[in-house]
Amino acid sequence: MATALLFVLFFAMILLSVPVGVAIGAATLLVMEFLPGTPPVSLLIKNAIVGSDNFPLVAVPMFILAGEIMLAGGLSGRIVGMAARVVGRMRAGLAYVNVLASMFFAAISGSSPATVAAIGSNLIPEMEKRGYRRDFSAALTSASGMLGVMIPPSIPLIIYGVVANVSLGSLFIAGIVPGILFGIGFMVVARVKVAGNVTEIPEAGDDTPAIQGGRGGIWALFVPVIILGGIYGGIFTPTEAAGVAVVYALFVSLVIYREMRLGDLPGILVRSGRTTATIMIMVAMAFAFGRFLTIESVPADMAALITGATTNPVAVLLLLNLVLLVAGMFLEPVAAIIILAPILLPIAKSVGVDPVHFGIIMTCNLAIGFCTPPVGINLFIASSIAQVPVEAVIRKVLPFMIAMFVSMALVTFLPALSLLFL
Repeated sequence: MATALLFVLFFAMILLSVPVGVAIGAATLLVMEFLPGTPPVSLLIKNAIVGSDNFPLVAVPMFILAGEIMLAGGLSGRIVGMAARVVGRMRAGLAYVNVLASMFFAAISGSSPATVAAIGSNLIPEMEKRGYRRDFSAALTSASGMLGVMIPPSIPLIIYGVVANVSLGSLFIAGIVPGILFGIGFMVVARVKVAGNVTEIPEAGDDTPAIQGGRGGIWALFVPVIILGGIYGGIFTPTEAAGVAVVYALFVSLVIYREMRLGDLPGILVRSGRTTATIMIMVAMAFAFGRFLTIESVPADMAALITGATTNPVAVLLLLNLVLLVAGMFLEPVAAIIILAPILLPIAKSVGVDPVHFGIIMTCNLAIGFCTPPVGINLFIASSIAQVPVEAVIRKVLPFMIAMFVSMALVTFLPALSLLFL
């Protein structure tokens, strides 16, 4: 009864456009306060405070700040330029540039919407000049943008690591190959579909704005090298890597690129603070939410229900994927991880799934939600940049959804893709 009421209140508040973090906390508070036989409200407060007092969570504001600094410092244009120098001369080259630039930017920002906004604003107008249909360019950018939460450093992976008590370094390394796999899938679909979506494909030259922006872009690409190399080499922890990323971002933006001034820092700090506050409120409230579910035996009951129906690992994984795909259609990945990880991870572990592998499965599934209605924030951002109806973008993104599902199946049933370097 208490659990059912908790979820009814939570989803009712979501439908009323209450912020997710507030909805989680308010629903838990109301159930604890007014329903007999539930834990005292003091438990909510205690778990929110104790759960938030977690050193790895410091990585969240640091990576957000590093991404904001690099974005303000002229990073996105140079990343597009670097990608164009690598694949821009091929047939359908700008489509490949879109995917490759998104992968590069994802390795810095850790955010899917930020990746779509940064890469789309640079590339969608350029693609239109080359004869690409705007709806196709917007759909490709929407799909490529989901890589922002798959390729490390990824904010959802950090949250999963904290909630599930899994090594952040292992999660970051495990996300590399699946992210590349999804990117290759998008390139294949773009190459197949380009004939019907491009009127002409002139050869790229060094005089194009995208190519010109690539000169000096190597400084931007050192960020993921420093982060992952330092973690993998045992030089610093993921949390310390976030601090190093901020210092490096400031150095490159102020000294190397010189497109950012010290006077820009207050605005950058405000934007980073707003994003961080939104995430951290969700995290704090989620610890109380999760503790309540544990007391009510929800994870154990769910595990018993599913494993009682079938102990076939393939069937269980298919069911978990379906739950996550549906959740991703309605919830932002951070919120979905906070709510579902404590419930679904025990089920995955019961059929022998490694917690690191399940973190990648969970993140990839939820990332697909960025490209599916009704939330589908990538679709709306790309639609706004390209100035085309969102319905047109949805139609064009369907072939890329096939690549997502194929890649998702490979990531789910081939654990070596995630655990290869662990």
